[in-house]
Amino acid sequence: MKFEELSKISVNGHTENKNGLTYLSWTWAWSEIKKHCPDATYEILRFENNLPYVYDENTGYMVFTKVTIDNQTYEMWLPVMDGNNKAMLNHQYTYKVKEYKDGSWTGGYIEKTVEPASMFDINKTIMRCLVKNIAMFGLGIYIYAGEDMPEGYEITKEEAERIIVGYGKYAGKTLKDIVEVEKDKKYLMWMISQDGTKQSLKDAISKVLSLPSEEESKQRIELQNDINNLVLETDTDIDELKKYFKVNSLSELTIAKLTECKMILEKKLKKEEKNGSSK
Repeated sequence: MKFEELSKISVNGHTENKNGLTYLSWTWAWSEIKKHCPDATYEILRFENNLPYVYDENTGYMVFTKVTIDNQTYEMWLPVMDGNNKAMLNHQYTYKVKEYKDGSWTGGYIEKTVEPASMFDINKTIMRCLVKNIAMFGLGIYIYAGEDMPEGYEITKEEAERIIVGYGKYAGKTLKDIVEVEKDKKYLMWMISQDGTKQSLKDAISKVLSLPSEEESKQRIELQNDINNLVLETDTDIDELKKYFKVNSLSELTIAKLTECKMILEKKLKKEEKNGSSK
């Protein structure tokens, strides 16, 4: 039950994006876990000389944590890496990557450097490992699955605005930034139109742009079709309807107003049918 409960919690607004990866604040994650699971405990595993890591000359550093909730314990591990997700050693080393210019490979290579790991790097990795460990119990696990929101979660506009785009020309910016700072709603509309955009992100963009949901769009179409048929059956003047609702087009009406319009026309139709049958 705890997994189901924790996996439905949105952690958006408590994350940061670096190099296309999303990191959840360990302080918030642990605070949230304790709210839901007061008996939760964690352990940072220690090894030779009481050090909180193991080290291998060839592969680098690795840290380990354990989290226990409701007498269930899960262990997690994480390598110490630099900002480019390269394993850090106890000495500096270099590696080569392809060189790109204007999005195309030049045919050459450039050299990059990995600095030796410090205790700061190890400490940071331990806390990231703890967050990953907590995700094994459900909290924030959707991040590791590459999703933007928990499954079945109904996102609010405020939460949607805080979502960070992880790719493209606005990588690292929130949806709100793209709308209010970059003034580029067209880019978000383009994202919605792409098959590769996750549905959860499309839903969030729709919230930010105040676009109707798929269900709302379907409902609107059905109402408009019903109204069109009733207009013909009752020989109603469309202009009179627009004047009544103070709009230039019936498509401007909200779902609530479209429903009201349909009810007015249905009453008119019943009245006409009743009058017709009494003659």
